[in-house]
Amino acid sequence: MRNLKNTLFYLFVIGGFTTLMYWTLEQGRLLEVGRKIVSPTSNDSQWVQFLSSLFHNLQHPLALLLFQIITIVLVARIFGWIFRKIGQPSVIGEIIAGIVLGPSLFGLYFPDLKESLFPSDSLGNLQLLSQVGLILFMFVIGMELDLKVLKNKANEAVVISHASIVIPFALGIGLSYFIYHEFAPAGVEFLSFSLFMGIAMSITAFPVLARIVQERGIHKTRLGTIVITCAAADDITAWCILAVVIAIVKAGSFVSSLYVIGLAIAYVVLMLLVVKPFLKRIGDLYGQKDNIKKSVVAIFFLTLIVSSYLSEIIGIHALFGAFMAGAIMPDITKFRNVFIEKVEDVSVILLLPLFFVFTGLRTEIGLINEPYLWKVTGFIILVAVAGKFFGSALAAKFVGQNWRDSLAIGALMNTRGLMELVVLNIGYELGVLSPKVFTMMVIMALVTTFMTGPALDIINFVFKTKDAIIPSEVKKSSDFNILISFGNNEKGKSLLRLANSLIKKQSNTSNVTTMHLTVSDEMHAYNLEEYEKEIFKPIVNESKKLEQPITTIYKATNDMETDIADIAHEGKYDLVLVGLGKSIFEGTILGKVLGFTTRIINPDRLLDKFKGKEGLFQNSPFDDRTRLIISKTKTPLGILIDKDLKLIDKVFVGIFSVGDVFLIDYAQKLIYNNNSQVTILDNNQHSKNNFIVENALSAVEQNYPNNIEVFHPDQLNKPFLQRQDLMIFSLETWKKLIDDEVSWLSDIPSVLIIKP
Repeated sequence: MRNLKNTLFYLFVIGGFTTLMYWTLEQGRLLEVGRKIVSPTSNDSQWVQFLSSLFHNLQHPLALLLFQIITIVLVARIFGWIFRKIGQPSVIGEIIAGIVLGPSLFGLYFPDLKESLFPSDSLGNLQLLSQVGLILFMFVIGMELDLKVLKNKANEAVVISHASIVIPFALGIGLSYFIYHEFAPAGVEFLSFSLFMGIAMSITAFPVLARIVQERGIHKTRLGTIVITCAAADDITAWCILAVVIAIVKAGSFVSSLYVIGLAIAYVVLMLLVVKPFLKRIGDLYGQKDNIKKSVVAIFFLTLIVSSYLSEIIGIHALFGAFMAGAIMPDITKFRNVFIEKVEDVSVILLLPLFFVFTGLRTEIGLINEPYLWKVTGFIILVAVAGKFFGSALAAKFVGQNWRDSLAIGALMNTRGLMELVVLNIGYELGVLSPKVFTMMVIMALVTTFMTGPALDIINFVFKTKDAIIPSEVKKSSDFNILISFGNNEKGKSLLRLANSLIKKQSNTSNVTTMHLTVSDEMHAYNLEEYEKEIFKPIVNESKKLEQPITTIYKATNDMETDIADIAHEGKYDLVLVGLGKSIFEGTILGKVLGFTTRIINPDRLLDKFKGKEGLFQNSPFDDRTRLIISKTKTPLGILIDKDLKLIDKVFVGIFSVGDVFLIDYAQKLIYNNNSQVTILDNNQHSKNNFIVENALSAVEQNYPNNIEVFHPDQLNKPFLQRQDLMIFSLETWKKLIDDEVSWLSDIPSVLIIKP
């Protein structure tokens, strides 16, 4: 009855008010009499009007800006992915994406398309958005600086850091003496030009350096600690010097700039003595609560905007204010992590690529059109490398580092990345750098950042060393080493329980390593140790319950599957255990659609297509990541399909072919170490017809007659399967069972699939 009433009411409201609107519109037409209304009557004119409206909408500033953002983000992500695949920071690919979309390539071969996509009058909007992105990014950089590390290693770090600024700064000023007359813009004083050349030579990209250190797994080493500390000190010092340089350039002379510098000092004092304690008080009040109120978030973002505004009107650039606001954030991990996560995705993924493209639009490689100009560019690169690389290395050697670590510090400090582009764009906007010098310096930034990885590899090769990833405990000779790679804590605990059941009574001669890999782009450098501790806390607690000692590996990576394979090989592990990823759309129509689209848009799949490895992805019961791990890992690999695995008392092992005989060794380990009751499914009478299988089973039955039982397929039933804790199959058998759509697979418990 209620549904009928609702239907009648719906029809009355919709029908009645639609009729009223129609009547009003018809009556309104009578009001048009005498007003000379021009209304198209023919179909052609209506179509023309539609097209005209459509083209007008396409040319609207907002529509154009949105289309620019779509293009820029897509191209930046593609180039970033390509450069990650060749072992380079994604920022290099994103910078090159900007240059490709600019006049150097896109504008050179498709000038009309480039002008329609990036018309001159639209660049103002692009620049403003990119500046907002930079402000947010510098806020993150300020927050990522863990100032506590400066206290612990202050002496060595300050010496190396300041040497790595002063030496290249001096060389930059010396270089400007030789190129000022020919390349400085008309009307620019030598003081302004030389100071900007000096600061451009002495900058280090802290974010890129921090990610390289994390990706190479050296953040826990003495070298990693020193270089991160040096970069932090370098960042703080360089940005303070840049603020002074900007003040001098804007004021015109050093004496007149003293007023600006005085205001800047007053601003810094205000931020440190008034704003910082105020923010700390708010952090202490709200830092322990589960959710941070929007009003609290608003206070911190307002502090960022006001700080940027003040530094801009003082004359030391808004970016310094953003950096300062980040640096004075409350020293509470939760607070900083929340704000980094809120800001970083928007700034790095959406807005920073706009800055790269805007830089690319200013970078005209075609200006360097003579051998002489390329020689000058080469000389600039040489001076940059000599100042930063060798300056840092010599300072590190002087304070007591060995030659290998000194050169590694030099290579890392020579990384310039995005920070260099920020400085160069400021110089370009102030009119201090000409288009030619700007282009030369952008090329220098790319070359010095690109060379960091290869330089570290060469240093390691020369000194016959490797970046330390494998813990020393693993390198000791053990009978059986297990590597667990986990993504989330629950899977990690299940994998640890499984590993423990394989070696419980052999802990003195065995080792379990738990490893967590994080995608490099998802990482931030702030408080890395505490972040790592939080991730491993549930696993460590589980290991204490099981009385199973573990060692841990934590690493940022650009290629998770390859790193798992490399670490497994380098650590000489006997078994690698991973959890199976599962799509939430699996088995649905949407899943089939998404599966099809990921084959098209997933760059890894396209790459495998070109390499002829596409067959890996066809008719496979695994998700993409697991497939790649299977294909790349040469060590024995166990894939756990976890259905809340708690106990491993009752184990079912399927022997479907002679090749599955190796599973009996794992069954024996479970019996010996965990006293498990093992049921062997002898699918094709191999225990009677095959000598190898018969001998292997006989040996186990002789040693553990009460723990093993041989089953045949006709004895399988649902109650029996439901009583099992774990089922074990070989990889080939599991694929065959899935392809044959075996009915009893729907009733099974947790499954361990082993690739020998």
